[in-house]
Amino acid sequence: SAGLLENCTGCVLCSEDNGCITCHHRLFLLIWRDGIRQYGMCVHTCPPGYFGVRGLEVNRCTKCRSPSCESCFSRDFCMKCKDKFYLYKGQCFRQCPPGTAAQPGTRECQESCEPGPWSEWSACTHESRTCGCKWGVETRVREVPEAAREEGTACPALLETRRCRMKKHCPGGEHRAAG
Repeated sequence: SAGLLENCTGCVLCSEDNGCITCHHRLFLLIWRDGIRQYGMCVHTCPPGYFGVRGLEVNRCTKCRSPSCESCFSRDFCMKCKDKFYLYKGQCFRQCPPGTAAQPGTRECQESCEPGPWSEWSACTHESRTCGCKWGVETRVREVPEAAREEGTACPALLETRRCRMKKHCPGGEHRAAG
């Protein structure tokens, strides 16, 4: 029948009741269920919610495990979530997990970088000396937890500098040469 031929495009072996059973070697076999019946179709690329697995005998479209996953790399690793879900480490969530935040313009969660407290300001220095000049610079730093460093997370400023007034004369009467 004409309907049967439409369902059998790209098939090597086709069943009148179930559609494609075997596809040409470059195509993927997509099987879906309708109640207790299952139907096969040969496709160039797997549809959303499926990923392609190439095999020696047959290339198959395999369903992503998570129903909230729009496209996956493997059964358990999602690459894009459906609307209203956020992607984090290959899984879909209704909201970003604690310690993460949605990246602007995407539905992906990223580790938030929470650096430690600021250190005390360093001594006021100019060209590595603590005396002999009118103005110098002092700095302070804060550490990033090891986990955030490993993830390559974007962090706020970890180093600050500011101008400071130095002692005019070095201890012991040492003066900076004018010139």
